[in-house]
Amino acid sequence: MSGEVAVSTSGFEARLASNPLDAALRNEILANPGFGRYFTDHMVHVRWTRAGGWQRGEIRPYGPLLIDPASPVLHYGQEIFEGIKAYRHADGSVWTFRPEKNAARFRASARRLALPELDDETFLGSLKTLVAQDVDWVPTPKNEAEECSLYLRPFMIGNGKSLGVKPAAEVDYYLIASPAAAYFKGGGKPVSIWLSQHYNRAAPGGTGFAKCGGNYAASLLAQAEAESHGCDQVAFLDAAENKWIEELGGMNLFFVYRDGRLVTPALTGTILEGVTRDSILELARDAGLTPEERPISIDEWRDGVANGDIVEVFACGTAAVITQIGQLVTESDRIVTPPIEGEAVSAKLRKRLLDIQYGRSEDTRGWLMQLA
Repeated sequence: MSGEVAVSTSGFEARLASNPLDAALRNEILANPGFGRYFTDHMVHVRWTRAGGWQRGEIRPYGPLLIDPASPVLHYGQEIFEGIKAYRHADGSVWTFRPEKNAARFRASARRLALPELDDETFLGSLKTLVAQDVDWVPTPKNEAEECSLYLRPFMIGNGKSLGVKPAAEVDYYLIASPAAAYFKGGGKPVSIWLSQHYNRAAPGGTGFAKCGGNYAASLLAQAEAESHGCDQVAFLDAAENKWIEELGGMNLFFVYRDGRLVTPALTGTILEGVTRDSILELARDAGLTPEERPISIDEWRDGVANGDIVEVFACGTAAVITQIGQLVTESDRIVTPPIEGEAVSAKLRKRLLDIQYGRSEDTRGWLMQLA
C-alpha cells in the first residue's frame, strides 16, 4: 500500500496505511473469507540483533518483507510460528483464547530453533495492537452455527547475511492477520484420514514439539499422498517403531471409549502440545469423561473400533477446532468408526469450547483476553 500516516500507539511505533481497503470491499471479503486467502491492512514487526537485543516494535502497512538472499531462514529453515484466533462477541468486543499458552509455546519453539525468546508483554501486546488497529476485519458471526474469526499468525525468522551454519545474528518477529471461515468444508461432516506408513513427521530429539515450518514441510508429501487416496488429512506413526499413533499433519488426536475414557497420545517430545488439546483435557472432566494421556497403537485403534471399545475418534487444533474422524484409510484396510447414536462427545466438547470462545457461556477459568 502506498502512503503512510505516522501516529503513536502504546508500546509500538506506528506507520499506518493512508489508504486502507475500502469498507465495501472488506465487507465483501468478510462475507466469504475462506482460510488464509485475505489479509488485514497492517502487520506488526519487532527486530532483534545479537548486539542490541529486542528493539521497539512497530505496526505498519501489510506488505512484502525485505530479507537478504543469504538469510538463514532461506537456507537452514530457522523459523517458528503460532496460530491464534480473535473472536467477536455479541456486544461487538473482540477476544482471544489462552494466548499466554501460545506465547509460552512460541518461546519453547524459539529455544529449540536457536532463536531469541520473546517476552509475554511484547507477544501479547502485538496481538492487542494489531487487532485494535484492524478491528473492522474481525468477522461477526450471523448465528451460533457460523464459525468465523480473525486468524492471527505470529512468526519469527532468522535474517541477516550469512551462509555459515549457525544461529542468525539478526531476527525478525512479525504478526499478520487473516479473516477466516471454518477450516474444513462440509458442515462438520466426519473427515477421512490416510495413515502414512512410509513417512514420519518427527523423531525423538527432533523438532516435533516445536511449531516450526520444517515439521509442516515434512508432512506435505504425505498429505499429497492422502489426497490421492481421497482423504482429507494424514496421520503419522512414531519414527522408532512405526506403530504408535502421534498426530495429524497439523492436529492432535483423541479417542472416545465406550466406558467414558478420553484417550490422547502422550506428549513425548515428538508431538505438538496443542492449546486446543490441553483445553479439551480440562473440559473433558466437566463432561464426565476420564481423560488419559498415554501411548496408543494403530492396532489398538483398529481392534478398538472392531470390538466397539472405541466409539468415536476426533482431531483438534486452533484452525479446525474439533473435527470428527469417520475413517482411517491404510494401504491394507479401512478402519471405519460406526455412526454415533445420540449426540457425539466431540460435538459436545466442540460446542462447549466455541461457547467460551465466542462469549456465549461463562469463562470460569479465565481463558479469554480482550483485544478490542
